[in-house]
Amino acid sequence: MTKSSPNAAVWFEIPVRDLARAKSFYGAVIARPLKDEQMGPNPTAVFAYRAGEGVSGHLYKGEPAKKGTGGTVHLAVDGLEDALARVGPAGGEVVSPIIAIPAGRFAYCLDPDGNSFGLFSA
Repeated sequence: MTKSSPNAAVWFEIPVRDLARAKSFYGAVIARPLKDEQMGPNPTAVFAYRAGEGVSGHLYKGEPAKKGTGGTVHLAVDGLEDALARVGPAGGEVVSPIIAIPAGRFAYCLDPDGNSFGLFSA
């Protein structure tokens, strides 16, 4: 019998036109560096995670969906307001007010390629 993950999601991928620019953008916004890693034939920038715990993902050179369409990944941050304040200067756009939900608070944003993402704080 195979062991399945307790999480519905196990990994995410965000397509970006310029890997170095996107790595810099996301690292600045979430205040955590991304790690360069070769995955198969593709260079990627991986979001920090603890091996065997939780969910993470990476950026890869690819063609993003049209601005504001496609899936939305929510990224955990410490200090939601501070993270949102870094989005514009880093080249992105905050597109919603802060929304409170039972698990915490989040806001929707767009990266420089138009990918939708959320910033979340428990």
